[in-house]
Amino acid sequence: MTAIAIDFGTSNTVVSILEPDTQAPKTLRFPNLSRVFKLTKRSGEVQEIPVVPTLVFVKDAETLVLGEAVRSRRLGLAQPERLFKAFKRDLVADFQPPPRQLDGQMYSAEFVAEQFLQTLWQQLQQQHIQPTQVIFTVPIGAFERYLGWFRDLAGQLGATTVQLVDEATAAALGYAVQRPSSLVLVIDFGGGTLDLSLVRTIATPLDAGTDMAPAQRAEVLAKADAYVGGEDIDCWIVEDYLHQIGSSREAIGAVGWQNLLALAERLKLRLSSADVAKESWLDEETFMSHEMTLDRDRFESILEARQLLEQLRQALDEVLTIAIGKGISKADIEHVLLVGGSCLIPAVQQLVLSYFGRQRVRLDKPFEAIAHGALAISQLVSVDDYLRHSYAIRLWEPYTSTYSYFPLFKQGSRYPCQRSEPLTLQVATEGQSEIRLDIGEVATIAQAEMTYDAQGRMTSAPLRQQETYRSLDRQHEHVCVARLNPHGQAGVDRVTVQFEVNEQRVLIATVRDLLTNALLIDGEAIAKLR
Repeated sequence: MTAIAIDFGTSNTVVSILEPDTQAPKTLRFPNLSRVFKLTKRSGEVQEIPVVPTLVFVKDAETLVLGEAVRSRRLGLAQPERLFKAFKRDLVADFQPPPRQLDGQMYSAEFVAEQFLQTLWQQLQQQHIQPTQVIFTVPIGAFERYLGWFRDLAGQLGATTVQLVDEATAAALGYAVQRPSSLVLVIDFGGGTLDLSLVRTIATPLDAGTDMAPAQRAEVLAKADAYVGGEDIDCWIVEDYLHQIGSSREAIGAVGWQNLLALAERLKLRLSSADVAKESWLDEETFMSHEMTLDRDRFESILEARQLLEQLRQALDEVLTIAIGKGISKADIEHVLLVGGSCLIPAVQQLVLSYFGRQRVRLDKPFEAIAHGALAISQLVSVDDYLRHSYAIRLWEPYTSTYSYFPLFKQGSRYPCQRSEPLTLQVATEGQSEIRLDIGEVATIAQAEMTYDAQGRMTSAPLRQQETYRSLDRQHEHVCVARLNPHGQAGVDRVTVQFEVNEQRVLIATVRDLLTNALLIDGEAIAKLR
């Protein structure tokens, strides 16, 4: 069996495979698609890391340009309407931007992402790699709609086996599998999300007399996440610059905005090793010259004002609070691994160092750890995990004109799991032929608001915690759990529904008609909707 792991990132994507002879993970390089990062280790050794920039440019109705070819040729800066970037964030988000019409064809975030990943799959075939198992990594806070999209895509690609694993958990496994019984915290801070995962591996004893190595089982102890990443930071840098020159995004237009974002990204990267960075760009349409200068103090002020560092603090506090509740102290955490390009920001590193100390914090594999760790799943007997979001039924309260939620499974529930009691339902109106439920996931997302005073100083209000609900049904038509024959009578109990969550974190339902005693649904997935 040939297993590959795909870490589909907001800014960069990594594809890895296990070497047949050594079973060591190897990151694949694709001609014309891959960009090579050079990372200098503490020993002075320079390591080359191939990644595929997650970029798509629509050249015409027949031609898509992907990856490094888009970045190196600066495609999209003159025609931003043809450039697609950060489309992973659009897929993860509840609201997706409307499709763009180009050359008579509609391009949605979902379609562009499918084309991107299918092209990578074709590149595997050209390298004579025929995967039978594919492991996709996903953000910790990803909702079922995003996970279902991945499962459908794997079917289109022809993979016989597909697994989904949290990105931060995968990175922890990649390290912990090499050190049985390790307790590892991974801070994965990439282009789109901030994810934290505390994982412990446990050696499973074998029967006496065997010479096999003990099997490994992983236990996810605590998780936290925030919907913020490097793409946001680039926007903040540009917005701060525009405020300083008395301009706006609308005033510079789409072309100017994309060019300034490119400058902001380069400034951000240079500030990881320099105290001051400067970039310039000439708008050839208006002949206006833009010179962006950013020092580390101003950069850190932007991060503080936008409360990025506060969100990191809150995520760390959340993980440590959960760990303490399970009898694990901060001192028990053996290693803290920094993963993702945004972890290269000095202010982020300093904050983590202040929590855990220099001896435990590592930045060994900022780009490859997730994909390599996902491959380590094949070495594990099982991964014990829990729900990051709550499953609930959303109900409309006409008297208060607000929604309420009936919980099915609470956040933190271990899965696979089953409700202790079935849910009994009635029809809402006389003669109703179906029972439909608005089933979804409930999560809390932090948001920050920033303002400038007359002197250009930045201030921000405390982080606001906002509850968000995302339906499992993409079309928002609600989930049909029962078709009734004969039709239902108001005020009479009609069906019972037993809910469970399986090993793949898919919601399963079994429905019985109380009137006819017929089994209407027998253990079917209702979260995996197409």
